[in-house]
Amino acid sequence: METNTLDGIVNTHSAAKGVVAIVIASFLWGTTGTAAQFAPAISPLAIGAFAMGAGGVLLCFSARKLLLKEARLMFLRPWIFLFGSACVAVYPLVFYSAMRLSGVATGTVVSIASAPLFAALLEYFLSRKSVSLMWVVSFVLGAIGIGLLAMSKSYGTMGLAEHHNSQVAGILLGLVAGLTYAGYSWAAKLLIDTGINSKSTVAALFGCAALILLPSLWFTGQNLFANAVNTSVSLYMAVVPMFLGYLLFGYGLRTIEASKATLITLIEPIVATLFAVFLIGEVFEPVGWVGMAMVCLCLFFQSVKFHVVFSVVRQKQRWRKPSAENLN
Repeated sequence: METNTLDGIVNTHSAAKGVVAIVIASFLWGTTGTAAQFAPAISPLAIGAFAMGAGGVLLCFSARKLLLKEARLMFLRPWIFLFGSACVAVYPLVFYSAMRLSGVATGTVVSIASAPLFAALLEYFLSRKSVSLMWVVSFVLGAIGIGLLAMSKSYGTMGLAEHHNSQVAGILLGLVAGLTYAGYSWAAKLLIDTGINSKSTVAALFGCAALILLPSLWFTGQNLFANAVNTSVSLYMAVVPMFLGYLLFGYGLRTIEASKATLITLIEPIVATLFAVFLIGEVFEPVGWVGMAMVCLCLFFQSVKFHVVFSVVRQKQRWRKPSAENLN
C-alpha cells in the first residue's frame, strides 16, 4: 500500500509539472492575437504560415541530434507521423482564416473550445481510451466559460463578418482548426508514448509541416518584413509562442493525455482577452468574468488528482493512528 501511495505521489508530481508547462504554453499562445494587432498589414495566412514554419525550423535545429538518433523510430509509424504533420500544416491556415471570416472572438472560441472534444473522440475511437466523468464535467464548465468569454467580446468583433455565409464558413473553418489541433496533440502523444523524446517529436512534426508552410509565403508574405514593427512581430510569433510554446506543450504531453492537454489550453482565450483589454483597450463585459471563473474551475479540476490526494490523506491518518500493540 505504501509503495502504491508513493508511486501515486511521484506520478502526481510529474503530471503537475506537465500541467504547468502547458499552462505556460497557453499563456504564450494567448499573446499572439495582441501581437498581430501591431502589424495589421500582414496577412493572417502569412503570419500563421511564418510563425509555424519558422518555429518548426527552430525546433528542428534545437533537436537536431535527437532527430538523427530517433528518426528511425518515427518512421516505424509513418501514417501517424504524416497525419500529425498534416494537422500542424493545416491548423494555422484554417485558424487565422476562421478569425478573418467570423471575427476574432467567434473564430478563436470555436477553434479552441472544440479541440478538447475532438481529442477525446480521437482517443476513444482510435486509442480505445475511455473518458472520465471528471473530464466531462471539466469540459462542460470550460466550454460554457469560453462561450461567456466570447459574449463579453463579441460586440466589438462580430462586425468583422460582413455576410451570413462568411460567418458560417468561419465557424466551419474553426471546427477544422479544432480538429487539426486535436489531431496533432493525439499524434504527438502516440509518438511520445513509443519512447521518442518529446522535443524531437514536436520538432519532427513541425519540421515536416514547415516544408508546406514556408513555400506558401511566396504568395502571402509580402509585408512580413516591410518595416521594423512587422519584422519584430513576425520574429516574436515564430520564436516565443511557437518555438518555446510548443516545446513546453510537448513536454506536457509526456505526462498527461492529449484530451486533458487540449482542455487545459482553454486558458489561452483568457490570456488573449486580458491582453486585449489592458493593452489594446477592447471593452470587456462583466459576463466575461464569470466565464473566466468557470474556465479557472475547469483548470483546477484538471490539475488536481483527487483520488491520489484522498489516498495520501488516508495513508497519513493511518500512520498517525496508534496501533493496539503500542497502546498495550
